[in-house]
Amino acid sequence: MQRKTRDLVLAGLFIALGILLPLVFHLFGQAAGQVFLPMHIPVLLAGFFLLPGYAAIVGILAPLLSSVLTGMPPLYPMAPLMAVELCVYGLAASLAYRWLVQKDVKKVVSVVLSLVIAMAAGRAAAGLGVWTLVGLFSARMPSPLGYITGGIVTGLPGIIIQIVLVPVIVLAVQSFGKKSNNRLS
Repeated sequence: MQRKTRDLVLAGLFIALGILLPLVFHLFGQAAGQVFLPMHIPVLLAGFFLLPGYAAIVGILAPLLSSVLTGMPPLYPMAPLMAVELCVYGLAASLAYRWLVQKDVKKVVSVVLSLVIAMAAGRAAAGLGVWTLVGLFSARMPSPLGYITGGIVTGLPGIIIQIVLVPVIVLAVQSFGKKSNNRLS
């Protein structure tokens, strides 16, 4: 399958997961999404399996489509704010991972370091998004630092899940892909 077709199909899959996974978590209560951050996982995974532009698009479309289709997150101010944050997650994970792999950094270190870089960059982008929404649109929100801090504290279980689950999935898929290619040779 050509790279463009493969990336389009995977992008669609990650967007669908970004819409469906939060629905599953919300079955356990409305706050489950804020605590476990289920939409972040497919977007971060997209960063490892897609080219940067596709990963960024997944990050933009997942919260916006989810908002329109399910009402979660609320269309304003959360959906655009999450679109900025998740766009940067996907973009930063993809760029960092490709750069680290190109520099021959060990796979496990590349995945974990790329993940941490993406998470930090996404949070910083969310802070800038809050600053923009408050400054330009008079949105009623906490300060950018308050928003970031609150998001980290509230989402700590989700952050831990991401740090454990995303590298395991990425490395398992890569390992499975290598085994499958060896069998075909």
